[in-house]
Amino acid sequence: MIIITGASGGIGKYLLMKYLNNNIEAVGLYNSTIPDNNIIGHYFKVDIINIKDIEIFIESINDKMSNIVLVNCAGTNYNEFAHKADLTKWSHIINVNLIGTFNMIHSVLGKMRKDNYGRIINLSSIVAQTPTPGASAYAASKAALWGLAKSIAVENGGKNITINNLNLGYFNTGIINEVPPEYLKQIIEKIPTGQLGDPKVVYDAVEFLINNEYINGTSIDINAGLF
Repeated sequence: MIIITGASGGIGKYLLMKYLNNNIEAVGLYNSTIPDNNIIGHYFKVDIINIKDIEIFIESINDKMSNIVLVNCAGTNYNEFAHKADLTKWSHIINVNLIGTFNMIHSVLGKMRKDNYGRIINLSSIVAQTPTPGASAYAASKAALWGLAKSIAVENGGKNITINNLNLGYFNTGIINEVPPEYLKQIIEKIPTGQLGDPKVVYDAVEFLINNEYINGTSIDINAGLF
């Protein structure tokens, strides 16, 4: 079973629809963004910051859970210079992007270990690698996933469980819609290919990691050579 968080929009939605269209058992989680094409039985409202919410969700699909692949796409953003940042909003980014991601991992690891199989794929970001004004919260939350993956990899590698990150560049869906036009133009000009990425390349990378048991605890850049 494939579990995709943040599946109501952007890349998460693309991945969910791709798997469902290929008749693969998959479910998508959403919270604040309501899916515009709600498919009964495949979308679940879950606040990944709330561990009780996750426990209820896991219990509801417990009889279907086997050969679990968890793809953590859920994320949110807050842009502000550090010295002017609202601390509550700043912390919320960490809570969703990092702690929420860990909550999901923690909730499926036990079952993965029993099954002697598991694949965990987190969406990180190029923002954690390149200087981006106003992005301290987002950058910190995404960079933290690198260390998280390494630790969980060594803890569970002997159980045929892998965890990796995809450091995404700029794609033509999702959070890119929040970027001001003038800044977006500058971003595209810096990309060697001169264009935003297509979600299909993320799907291809996810499939590659699902089918490879020897890549573990690492991060793969998918950014068209933008550094």
